[in-house]
Amino acid sequence: MPVISVHLEPPYLLFMGDVGDDGHGKTGQGIAYWRPELCAGQMRLPACEVDLGLPELGVEEAVGSGVRTAIIGIASTGGVLLDAWLPALTGLARAGIDIAAGTHCKLADTPELVAAAKDGNARLIDVRVPPKDIPVGTGNKRPGKRVITVGTDCAVGKKFSALALHRELDKRRINVDFRATGQTGIMIAGEGIPIDAVVADFVSGAAELLSPGNDADHWDIIEGQGAILHPSYAGVTLGLLHGSQPDALVLCQEAGRTHLKSMERDFEIPPLDELAETLLRLARVSNPDCIWAGISVNTATLGAAHRDAYLADLESRYGIPAVDPVATGMQKIADYLLEQLR
Repeated sequence: MPVISVHLEPPYLLFMGDVGDDGHGKTGQGIAYWRPELCAGQMRLPACEVDLGLPELGVEEAVGSGVRTAIIGIASTGGVLLDAWLPALTGLARAGIDIAAGTHCKLADTPELVAAAKDGNARLIDVRVPPKDIPVGTGNKRPGKRVITVGTDCAVGKKFSALALHRELDKRRINVDFRATGQTGIMIAGEGIPIDAVVADFVSGAAELLSPGNDADHWDIIEGQGAILHPSYAGVTLGLLHGSQPDALVLCQEAGRTHLKSMERDFEIPPLDELAETLLRLARVSNPDCIWAGISVNTATLGAAHRDAYLADLESRYGIPAVDPVATGMQKIADYLLEQLR
């Protein structure tokens, strides 16, 4: 299958730079959560406000700890590589530590890093590079079952929910694969296609390549991207939705979030029923039988009692399972999927 494969040598140092919030620190957070056994520490600049709970390592400490790869753990707006990060990153590369990043700005196009990596005999690993010769999507029906996570906004748990659902189905010995579509998911899974780096005309074709025809009892759990009503990132969501040809959707949201984050202008998140209707109508362009499988909510801002009431209210209103993938797990959504898509 023409996806990119990424091999990062552990142990990892997660470089968090000067990131100011969890949303933009989601790459480091995702790797620290899903691959903790591979993480030796973190490196943060003075302005950094995100703490992964890992040991703080400088260049010398990283070398002494046997770190092999430093991963840029920041999902910066526009995928930029900031000048403020370069002194630390060049120091790591010059010390012989590989640098990996999922930024749109390529490490290999940064002269300072190229020179430092050459001095230290280190690799520069750009993850956000799609495979070549991606075809245009066809919309042709293909066998196998597919579930995609979609969101009310960016950074609301689409990747996390997909990984948690994959883990739950895998525990049940279901024939299942996680299909990574973003830089963090690819670094966790070791392969995938960075959908937001694909030329727009070929996004649906890339999604078809990522989740090809398979056995009737095989499941693909596809990591969603963007948000369908987001002024900046709706395009990648729509192409991925059409090309994935999903049998079911899982809607991801953050409890209490009412407006799109990281926007200069205030954009209110629409009511869930309006958003759900829009998403299902668009998903049914390529699969008329697509259904809703559940709602996955980040309820970290709620206490346990409020969380349970919040999820129960969603289930009552929409008639599908509502879970927190951390606090309650994905069992109810897995049960519902296996019952509805037998």
